[in-house]
Amino acid sequence: MIFFWYFISCFGAVYKNTQTTLIKDTLISFALSMVYPFDLNLFPGFFRIPALRAKDKNTKELYILSGYIALI
Repeated sequence: MIFFWYFISCFGAVYKNTQTTLIKDTLISFALSMVYPFDLNLFPGFFRIPALRAKDKNTKELYILSGYIALI
């Protein structure tokens, strides 16, 4: 991490016109990396919650499907 910080600092010092673009792209990438796991983990829940609430036999397949989606 120290090498990465040093590399980015040198890049910003050499290419002064790209500093704002670099900071903006870094913040967008960081925000997406924080939001992406929430979406990925909520998707199986959309199948699992209705499967757990219903008492039908057909919901067993929905529960199994949510387990496979969670593995992906």
